[in-house]
Amino acid sequence: MTRADAGERARLHDLFSELCGIASPSGSERRCADRVTAELGALGVAVHEDAAAQTTGGDCGNLIARIDGDGPRILLCTHLDTVSPLAPIEPVVVDGGWENANEGILGADNKAAVAVALALARRCVTERAAVSLELLFTVCEERALAGAKAFDVGQLASPFGYVFDHATPIGEIVTASPTYYRLEALFRGRAAHAGIRPEVGRSAIVAAAKAIAAMRLGRLDGETTANVGAIDGGEDGTNVVPERCRLLAEARSLDRGKVESVVAELVDRLQDGANAAECDVDVDVERQFDGYRQRSTLPAIAAAETALRACGYQSRQIASGGASDANVLQAAGLACVNLANGTEHNHEPTERVSVAALEGMLDVALTLVDVVPA
Repeated sequence: MTRADAGERARLHDLFSELCGIASPSGSERRCADRVTAELGALGVAVHEDAAAQTTGGDCGNLIARIDGDGPRILLCTHLDTVSPLAPIEPVVVDGGWENANEGILGADNKAAVAVALALARRCVTERAAVSLELLFTVCEERALAGAKAFDVGQLASPFGYVFDHATPIGEIVTASPTYYRLEALFRGRAAHAGIRPEVGRSAIVAAAKAIAAMRLGRLDGETTANVGAIDGGEDGTNVVPERCRLLAEARSLDRGKVESVVAELVDRLQDGANAAECDVDVDVERQFDGYRQRSTLPAIAAAETALRACGYQSRQIASGGASDANVLQAAGLACVNLANGTEHNHEPTERVSVAALEGMLDVALTLVDVVPA
């Protein structure tokens, strides 16, 4: 396929801006899903919605669409949800890049990829492609890949697929991703009047604070990280020694043994903090998804490298501390390669994507369908 022309690039930007302007935090993707369905429907492409909402608790399931072409079938997977926007999203172009006019996320993670997938679908319909294309739009990806985990991979006919979901420069190919554990701790102390009987109280917040202070957090080594993401408890005021406190943490590593060791260490610190504050604690540990390492010679990777070079990008295989729907698809037995798509500062108020990167990924996608192996 030829690269995108001026009309396709203009349509891509219009669609991307429109999609970003549709708020779709995890669990509330319905409006965005309806827009994607309408876009594909206008092309004559049928869209099926699965029952993932029953598992995720959201208002929408995953969407799957198929476009028949003249060659092998491949999958392109993107996600419809974003992290919670802390401000209205008003996409604007500033200094050659899309960003939010307000102090909040843009939603380029992952709507840059959604817009590219829809633009690719339009070309594949109007100009019969060298491949048959399966498009999967997942929900609740930002909730530990919940939508993908609820999807029946047996519905797919593709032998391999691609995800465009890594906020680094185009050309990077994620060949290793971490195993991820989530920890929830519920501390229980004893309430007491903070001014009259503080000595009989046992502070659940103090227990959590002691636990956190003793934890190793941040980047622990080149493969491993740990984080406390949330803590809440107490009353709406200051005159009660807090009886309860809840803490959420995570650990992830490219090495399964390392992450399990870190999780055990975090649990020990939680229990130590409870003991030091004379509180009780219940800890729930759950492995949310498995990591993976891919062979550098995987045919899907070789095809991606060929497409990237053809579009003027230097390819580089990387290991990432982030995860994507590729983790779930890999675990289910479908070879799936995650390609960086040039977005920047995902999950941050400074999130952006350059005009060049958005257009560049469309060219990569158009080229990819020509070079994938049969």
